[in-house]
Amino acid sequence: MDTLKKGLKVGLQTTWTLGKIIFPVTLIVTVLGYTPFLDWLAGLLAPLMGWIGLPGEAAIPLVLGNVLNLYAAIGAILSMDLAVKEVFILAVMLSFSHNLFVESAVAVKVGVRMSVVLAVRLGLAFFSALMIHWLWQGGSSQAQYGFVSQDAQAAVSGWEGVLWEGISSAFMGVLQIALVVIPIMVFIQIMKDLNWLQVFSKWMSPFTKMLGIRENTSTTLASGIVFGLAFGAGVMIQAIKEDNVKKKDLYLVFIFLVACHAVIEDTLIFIPLGIPVIPLLIIRLVTAVLLTMLIAYIWNKSEKSEYARKEATYDY
Repeated sequence: MDTLKKGLKVGLQTTWTLGKIIFPVTLIVTVLGYTPFLDWLAGLLAPLMGWIGLPGEAAIPLVLGNVLNLYAAIGAILSMDLAVKEVFILAVMLSFSHNLFVESAVAVKVGVRMSVVLAVRLGLAFFSALMIHWLWQGGSSQAQYGFVSQDAQAAVSGWEGVLWEGISSAFMGVLQIALVVIPIMVFIQIMKDLNWLQVFSKWMSPFTKMLGIRENTSTTLASGIVFGLAFGAGVMIQAIKEDNVKKKDLYLVFIFLVACHAVIEDTLIFIPLGIPVIPLLIIRLVTAVLLTMLIAYIWNKSEKSEYARKEATYDY
């Protein structure tokens, strides 16, 4: 009972911490969705689409995916006549960069600079699009969309209705966080009290070592990979308090997770678009691993050089 109480308390505290970010951001973004802002932003980006092999109208799902969520982006894609290659490019870009406002705000709360999060996510999205556009010569046939289960969006009229829709969406966003974060925190508390967490960290140690980070980040990695960036952040918030996670490990974990998080949901969601999802999953995993290893290597070399410089200065 003590374990359950501690886990529940930590889960509620973490939900409150994340909810204070998610609720206002979701409210603002939802309200913006009923204004001309998104159409204006899509029109502004349309001229850039040709550089990555996409028609101008493809800016709309990109904006919706980054400002709102993947479901909104997929809904927009389903209304367009696009080639398989074009849909695949959109899927890869959106898998790297989506829901920017909420997930970037959560990362900042943990202690990661927003500029780093945005640079990694947007950089990977456009770089991957360029590579696919240049290297893949096929995929010119028209995409055949499968059945997509979507809830019909109720008509919203008046500012009162728009505001209520925003509040409802924000509340549901926090509720979804709570329904996942609280059980995770209870389970982690059970693992701690039974010393399972140390065993799990050892199981993950070959992978974390390959990435150049410490074992105490293993729970955060697993949570982020399976459940998503926001939920991984919830675990990291607690880990920073209890496990003395270093700044370097914090950044490396989030660099990995911004490139590769919620891999099950974020991969399966693209199946109805009729694109090859296995290559999509492989691209995300390989990119996340290589990018994290590269940054860890550069960071370690920089630390060694700085240490050697200080030693030389001290000896002098």
